[in-house]
Amino acid sequence: MKKRNKGTNGLMAFGLAIWTLLSVSSCQNKETKTAATASTATTGQDTTSIPAKGVSFGRINDGTEVYAYTLTNSQGLKAVITNYGGRLVSLLVPDKNGKLTDVVVGFKNAAEYENATDAYFGATIGRFGNRIANGKFNLAGKEYTLFKNNGPNTLHGGKKGFQSVVWSARQPDANTLELTYLAKDMEEGFPGNLPVKVTYALNNENELTIDYEATTDKMTVVNLTNHAYFNLNGEGSGTILNHLLQINADTYTPVNATLIPTGKIEPVAGTPFDFRQPTRIGARIKANNEQLKFGGGYDHNFVLNKNSGTGLHLAATATGDKSGIVMQVRTLEPALQFYSGNFMKGQNTFKNNSKDDFQTAFCLETQHYPDSPNQPGFPSTVLKPGETYKTRSIYQFSVDTMAK
Repeated sequence: MKKRNKGTNGLMAFGLAIWTLLSVSSCQNKETKTAATASTATTGQDTTSIPAKGVSFGRINDGTEVYAYTLTNSQGLKAVITNYGGRLVSLLVPDKNGKLTDVVVGFKNAAEYENATDAYFGATIGRFGNRIANGKFNLAGKEYTLFKNNGPNTLHGGKKGFQSVVWSARQPDANTLELTYLAKDMEEGFPGNLPVKVTYALNNENELTIDYEATTDKMTVVNLTNHAYFNLNGEGSGTILNHLLQINADTYTPVNATLIPTGKIEPVAGTPFDFRQPTRIGARIKANNEQLKFGGGYDHNFVLNKNSGTGLHLAATATGDKSGIVMQVRTLEPALQFYSGNFMKGQNTFKNNSKDDFQTAFCLETQHYPDSPNQPGFPSTVLKPGETYKTRSIYQFSVDTMAK
């Protein structure tokens, strides 16, 4: 177990400083920035105009300046998103004592995101989230070849997925941010021009909603998600292994040694993957289990139990053991990838100057199943011309006042 950071006071001070800076800068720049153009998801045009409320988040390696946007609600929650990779940079949530806690780990500027050893911190993931076996798939009788960036497989869209592009942004109000991007035909090997729109919205019920929308002019595959890394005790507060986690899933998809699903759907009962009741993340993570050995911990797709209706269903609930912060995840997606930070190696420095030490953050990625284009028994990820890909995931925050 890694040593806990010296405390959360520095984190709070840093987080509050960021919010003060962003709020002041937003006001100062409001009159000088130009409004963004219409959504590329509607127009199909890729634009680079900057909306009124964006403030500089630095420059990426090619010299492009990118921006950060602040969302707020009446309950004190604040979210920062950057148009570099459509990333959630920070999310300040009151803990059981009312102190604002940054529950999303991340970096101080765009260059640090671009140069990090992990490309996915906080990012919008696409065109296809998770893994595609052997970097290829067949669609309508044609084989498509992708860049292999994860051993023999393609991960999260390939060499330059959506996490590495600069999105056009429009902030219509203090609660909403719209991001748009046009993924061109054969970009990263995927067919079809794909206008994408991702909308972040923060409401007064402490819900951060992420809406995804896309269309195509050629049959393609799409699987979009968000890759925020959470520590509900706060960035830099140490291990996440004592967080309580409940996943609303009776089954999961076991994987092979390269983390590609075998095609089977197996029950979680009697295995370390049974999170149907609130369980410490670390309770069984070191069990003598082949699946855990393959992932170095949890890095698996859980098949969600759906409600009787067709709307949002509860995917997971996580609780910070020290902060008492509770995060519920609801989604329209059929599955959830739970990743326990197994590849974090202390090689990157977060915005509060803590390190990305082993298993000090976790991800709950709403999604379709990994490798779906090669697995006919899995729910389809095919998108055809004339259809609209639309999905929604919600992260809602509250507190457990009984937490220690």
